[in-house]
Amino acid sequence: MSRKLTFREDGTFTIVQFTDLHWKNGEPEDDRTRALMERTLDAEKPDMVVFTGDVIYTGEVSPGYSECENPVQAFKDAVATVENRGIPWAVVFGNHDTENRITREELMQVALSLPHTVAESGPKEITGEGNFTVELVDAEGNPAANLYFLDSGNLSPLEHVPYYNWVRRNQIDWLVSESARLNPAKQAGKLPALTFFHIPVPEYQEVWDTQTCYGNKYEPVCCAPVNSGLFTALLEMGDVVGTFCGHDHVNDYYGELHGIRLCYGRATGYNTYGREGFMRGARIIRLKAGEADFTTWLRLEDGSVVTEQPVHHPGDDEN
Repeated sequence: MSRKLTFREDGTFTIVQFTDLHWKNGEPEDDRTRALMERTLDAEKPDMVVFTGDVIYTGEVSPGYSECENPVQAFKDAVATVENRGIPWAVVFGNHDTENRITREELMQVALSLPHTVAESGPKEITGEGNFTVELVDAEGNPAANLYFLDSGNLSPLEHVPYYNWVRRNQIDWLVSESARLNPAKQAGKLPALTFFHIPVPEYQEVWDTQTCYGNKYEPVCCAPVNSGLFTALLEMGDVVGTFCGHDHVNDYYGELHGIRLCYGRATGYNTYGREGFMRGARIIRLKAGEADFTTWLRLEDGSVVTEQPVHHPGDDEN
């Protein structure tokens, strides 16, 4: 089962991507995060919000800082700005959401207890919590686009392979079957789709190295040390035109690789690391019914809009 949302009468559907809030206990930094989200929602008036992971931070903290005391309340507080406005919202979990005091299953139940979420826990037989689809229909109720959501996990499941997790084979198989279900062979052409997850795939480094990209890369692409084949599956599916992740707080670039635009969000939360002069913000995504493409821009903490990000050509630097 998947939820359905509707394009506006003017044929547009606007998504705000908030990522890496790292909400904890209502610290002053959390208040700043809330204020940024409020300003963004006031300005953009989106049809949907997507939280791409690390909504809360339940990991270890440095001396002098407080751990997240109540993950349930922290999550509710983190999404309250969106929930209280009645805006449909979805979430994929990151590596820090469920490190301590709460499991992914428990946190998903918290999300599902809130009336305006369109997230789902997803099939129990596959890895992760929160693998689901949201279908978009046009103003006449006809299928127009699809949104795929994947749980990219936390740390590698293999003791001899350290570092971050990856989207697993059974998740990819499920995704391929979802794409086939939503794009039957008798249908002329495939509906455009976007995919959301927290941890970037290795191709985010490849697109930076080999293609013209737009935006900033101030840290390494912190992907899994192995390639699970997710990007290849997206290519073979033939409907995905864009992917969106978070995780790396001072990367915000996008670039196109084999017809798919790989996009970072703009880190939203103040309760975590950043870079001096690199303002927090959000990525905005706009779909138009009948078009297999999207436009995207950034809205920053000072209210400014960035529609043209810095251009990076392969070989411009050694990152």
